[in-house]
Amino acid sequence: MDFDQLTTFVQVAKLGSFSRAGQKVFRSQSAVSAQIRQLEQHYGAKLLDRTARSVHLTPAGEALLDYAVRLLRLRDESLQAVADRSSSVQGPLVFGANEATCLYLLPDIFAEYQKRYPLAQISIYRNFSHKILQRIEDGSIDVGIVTLPVRSPNLRIHHLFRDRLMLMVSPRNPLANRSKVTLREVAEQPLIFPKTGYTRQVLDKMFRPYRSRAHVAMELPSIGMIKKFVAANAGVSFISDAFARDQVKAGEVKLIAVEGVELYRELGLVYRRDRSLPRTAQALIALIREHRKAHPSASSTPGEAQTGKAHSKRPS
Repeated sequence: MDFDQLTTFVQVAKLGSFSRAGQKVFRSQSAVSAQIRQLEQHYGAKLLDRTARSVHLTPAGEALLDYAVRLLRLRDESLQAVADRSSSVQGPLVFGANEATCLYLLPDIFAEYQKRYPLAQISIYRNFSHKILQRIEDGSIDVGIVTLPVRSPNLRIHHLFRDRLMLMVSPRNPLANRSKVTLREVAEQPLIFPKTGYTRQVLDKMFRPYRSRAHVAMELPSIGMIKKFVAANAGVSFISDAFARDQVKAGEVKLIAVEGVELYRELGLVYRRDRSLPRTAQALIALIREHRKAHPSASSTPGEAQTGKAHSKRPS
């Protein structure tokens, strides 16, 4: 048995597929099968039941999975403990953020991080905020950026970024020439909403008074897709100003304020307060806070409005 075999086993168990696990660990499907076979020989038990469509853990496999995850985590912690004895920043860093944050806020930060600390190995876990928080709580992620508010006594939170969500329309949309619109007017447009997530919850609540006339024409899984469909004039949506700046400059979309509505999204840097962070994570936290100070326009002063809340006048 070796750590590579355990890593492959964990990926097969999580993904339920030899081929997808092979893509994850950069091995062929036959190589994955060989590693699982060697692991089963080592433990003297069948670990996985494989059918034409899926792969399931046997009782022996379920027993091993928990130990395998813990062993791999201990391996990473041991590597980090040794790396932290060095004066340089090196070793693994596991970071979590949602797709939009990864695409629109982090590239410049991580480019600078890699330039400063070339011996650090970055692994990014991309998922919704509540999934990232679970991973931070259980210790499998060092640090993450999530949508606020977050309420947990176990976590330390640094407020990073606060941005107003605005109506996004195609330049061909009849509302495009307006500087402001009402929520009632927006409700009469085909709406394009994110399929899931915190923003979707806020938008559903905001349009509740107009449910008889509002029509969610599309539910899309990513901000990139939403921008493309809005630019094609398939409907309208709400988006953070920071996530649509390039499209606004290119004339592909327009952002419009909605009268009587203040909708904000706030991001925070989060990590466990009771955990000794690896040097790689400490360096990233310092760099992100340094970047925030150098770009004060990316955040706003506290108290302007409640984060993530939509405040609107009574429907007319």
